[in-house]
Amino acid sequence: MPTLTEAPPPLTTAEPPKAPRRRGRFTPYWLLLPGILWLVVFFALPMVYQASTSVQTGSLEKGYQVTWHFATYWDALAEYWPQFLRSVLYAAAATVLCLLLGYPLAYLIAFRAGRWRNLIMVLVIAPFFTSFLIRTLAWKTILADNGPVVHAMNSLHLLDLTDWLGWTAGDRVLATPLAVVCGLTYNFLPFMILPLYTSLERIDGRLHEAAGDLYARPWTTFRKVTFPLSLPGVVSGTLLTFIPAAGDYVNAELLGSTDTRMIGNVIQTQFLRVLDYPTAAALSFILMAAILAMVTFYIRRAGTEDLV
Repeated sequence: MPTLTEAPPPLTTAEPPKAPRRRGRFTPYWLLLPGILWLVVFFALPMVYQASTSVQTGSLEKGYQVTWHFATYWDALAEYWPQFLRSVLYAAAATVLCLLLGYPLAYLIAFRAGRWRNLIMVLVIAPFFTSFLIRTLAWKTILADNGPVVHAMNSLHLLDLTDWLGWTAGDRVLATPLAVVCGLTYNFLPFMILPLYTSLERIDGRLHEAAGDLYARPWTTFRKVTFPLSLPGVVSGTLLTFIPAAGDYVNAELLGSTDTRMIGNVIQTQFLRVLDYPTAAALSFILMAAILAMVTFYIRRAGTEDLV
């Protein structure tokens, strides 16, 4: 008995694949547009305005005019070079202290903290939740003449050493360079710890094990392995500490005296009290140029590829 066979399915023509939708050539630029506008409005335009202000002459009553008076830069530097030098010294001292205090803590968090790591990180970041001004004012209580810190330094005869170095005067710490440096160190210490921790946390622990297998002592392992690999964090931390510390004026205003004024105090006074806008603008540009030159030299000497 013959069997019926199924008819073959009808032939269908397959649709050609759709061409991928081409991206617009200018899409990346549109994505960058908000950031570019932000930089232009809040960075480039104020810089241009301050640059024009620095070469103006006149008075507040009669008005200022752009006369390209570049001698303002030389006059400002000749008059206020001690404050420039003091700012660099205070910022450098605070940066070194932050590195000496922050590196062991960052090392502890990265390799030894264990389950306490998150808690310690919160404690490091916690000061940011308090006003910068309040944190600085707290140091006036900590370093008070009748406080425990000054009493302990007197008992250990540390004030004799700091007096000899010129960092304190008499039996007090407030209104001295030491108080200003302590305030700078405390306020900018987290900026040193966080980059150091990030750099140390990226180090592969097997490198330490390999150094131990090669009979390297712990200090040799740190000197040959840990510290060289953490140099990007050291460079980043020192820059994030030194740059804002050099331009700071709050610590010198609240913890120092007229003999410890930094260049930030001079700029603030020229802008808000003396109302000498050309001199204030010139000092701002000199400070920016000096910091930029020092940072460029430092990065080139450090030679860290992560920052190039």
